[in-house]
Amino acid sequence: MSLRIGSEAPDFTAETTEGSINFHEWLGDGWGLLFSHPKDFTPVCTTELGSVAKLKPEFDKRGIKAIGLSVDSVADHLAWSKDIEETQGAAVNYPMIGDEDLAVAKLYGMLPAETSGSAEGRTAADNLTVRNVYVIGPDKQIKLMLTYPMATGRNFDEILRVIDSLQLTANHQVATPANWKHGEEVIIVPAVTDEAAKEKYPDGWRADKPYLRYVPQPK
Repeated sequence: MSLRIGSEAPDFTAETTEGSINFHEWLGDGWGLLFSHPKDFTPVCTTELGSVAKLKPEFDKRGIKAIGLSVDSVADHLAWSKDIEETQGAAVNYPMIGDEDLAVAKLYGMLPAETSGSAEGRTAADNLTVRNVYVIGPDKQIKLMLTYPMATGRNFDEILRVIDSLQLTANHQVATPANWKHGEEVIIVPAVTDEAAKEKYPDGWRADKPYLRYVPQPK
């Protein structure tokens, strides 16, 4: 399966550290963050899981439900969670999916569909492509896809920034410029004519070019 932005996030049923879930039912009507890891008890991923745990209040503020995925068993996840809490100073406070049969990793195209066997005996290098981030909207469509190499830890502050943009632009006919941060100016999308923009933004806008119109971030 080839997934793209706008694809429906594949549904699945799996065991997690918080019990069995059906993914779409678990997401409900809100936003979701699914991030995957090639192997339990690996150094970079240990820091990432701790970072997401520390950021839970920020995800909650945005209505985001976070869930981790690793090509290992739930029992391994629970044992790994103790190391994460000890070394990162934060207990894992979101579910982690056990994917011993590699089914979810293959469903999301992170491992080839023809990959055989189970997680047993596979190394992190065998699973190096299982290093993705998916942001999923209330419509169950994928809004963001990021793929990272094993040696590069993910920047979850950047992921929060993108979520702010996704949620803002989903509700207003605006786009966010390069390096935008919450509270800064945004761009009126080209589909909004000047005539329509006058109604939406009676205080006017700043135009560097006819197609590049800036307004304060909508509330």
